[in-house]
Amino acid sequence: MRLESNAALQIQKPIEEVYEGIVNPEKMTNYFISESSGFLETGKIVSWKFPEFNERYPITNIKLENNRSISFVWDPETVVNITLEKLPDNSTLVRVNENGKDLSEDNLKWALSNSGGWANFLACLKAYLEYGIQLRKGAFDFMRKD
Repeated sequence: MRLESNAALQIQKPIEEVYEGIVNPEKMTNYFISESSGFLETGKIVSWKFPEFNERYPITNIKLENNRSISFVWDPETVVNITLEKLPDNSTLVRVNENGKDLSEDNLKWALSNSGGWANFLACLKAYLEYGIQLRKGAFDFMRKD
C-alpha cells in the first residue's frame, strides 16, 4: 500500500496568476520559501531553502503543463503533483497530491504531517495572491535549528 498526502483549496484569482505564483521564485519567496535557485521549468533542477531550516532541498524531475499542472520530486521517495482547475467564476481550484511512500509507522506520520504542510502551503498561497499577506513569515521560527 502506498501512502499519499492531499490538500485542496480554491483561490480567487485567475489560473494564470496562480500558476505564476507557484513557478516564479520571486512570488514563492513571499509566501513559502526563503530562497530559490530559479524558476520551476520542465527538466531543470532547482534548490529551495526554507526560512526555518538551514538545509537546501533539491527540486528534481520538474514537469510543467502551462496553467494546468506542476510536478516535481523533493524527497527521493515521493512525487508532488499540483493541479490547477479554472472554475466558472474565474477562480482556481488548486489540488496538491504527494505520494510514493510505503505504509509504515514513520511514513504514516509523514503523510499526516505533509497533508498539514500542503494545506499550509495553499493557505499561504491564497493569502499572498488574494491579499498580499505573508502568513508564513515568522510562523515556523520555533522549528529553527540554529
